[in-house]
Amino acid sequence: MSYVDLRGHKTWFEEWANNGEPVLLLHGGLSATEDWDFAVLPAVESDHHVYAYDRTAHGRTGVRDGFYHFNFQRDEAITFLEDVVGGPAHLIGWSDGGIISLMVAIARPDLVKSVVAIGTNFHFDCGLPFNDGPIEIMIGEKDRAEFAERSPDPSHIQDEIVRRAFEVWRSEPTMTKDDLGKINCPVLVLTGDDEPFTNFHTVELYESLQDGRLAIVPGTSHYVIKEKSEIAQAIIKDFYRQPEYPVTKDPNRRKRINSEEDATPQ
Repeated sequence: MSYVDLRGHKTWFEEWANNGEPVLLLHGGLSATEDWDFAVLPAVESDHHVYAYDRTAHGRTGVRDGFYHFNFQRDEAITFLEDVVGGPAHLIGWSDGGIISLMVAIARPDLVKSVVAIGTNFHFDCGLPFNDGPIEIMIGEKDRAEFAERSPDPSHIQDEIVRRAFEVWRSEPTMTKDDLGKINCPVLVLTGDDEPFTNFHTVELYESLQDGRLAIVPGTSHYVIKEKSEIAQAIIKDFYRQPEYPVTKDPNRRKRINSEEDATPQ
């Protein structure tokens, strides 16, 4: 783990052994790589070349102007893929990281081999419980201690980062189902059955994709990757073992089911 100069911004990143095709891990909002890499690495570390970085204003990477808008974070991910990974990769994103992964797949399909979107919404109007009323900044002692330990910025900046995050979540992301339909790589939508957004929204995401798979893990929340790690890892491993467009015995919901190339097995 070290820092890289990402076109003028000191960015913390980590790289694991080169065991195959590149995978880029994208952490959640108000989070950091080390808060979740342990939960997803067992699914990919043995047969992929894994990268991860702390996004601007997250973890060990400092603040800069425009840091929290999703277009900014999408462009930052594109820069990391171009300058550090050096080409296309499989993207695994949790929460905001999943949003960014989908946005990169839409904007730069040449850089995305596949997407695993964990606990991901595609539009802010999805039933989030904090989208109405005043924004209350509540930061626990553990979170304050982690920020003080990790961030190169002064501790008082944390309150501004959290406030800005909640403001952005009230108006972003704004992807449409038509936008999602432009993604042509395989996408695994992996989610808990008790997310902060509605299950209907998750199904809309899945059914809008050309080449999607949907896994709703029972008895889990937005932290599905931590709560039932072995199940989530097994689902991700299966996704990578079978990247081809699913040909099932009774196709109904996948967007490409009417394509001539997708034959139903007898």
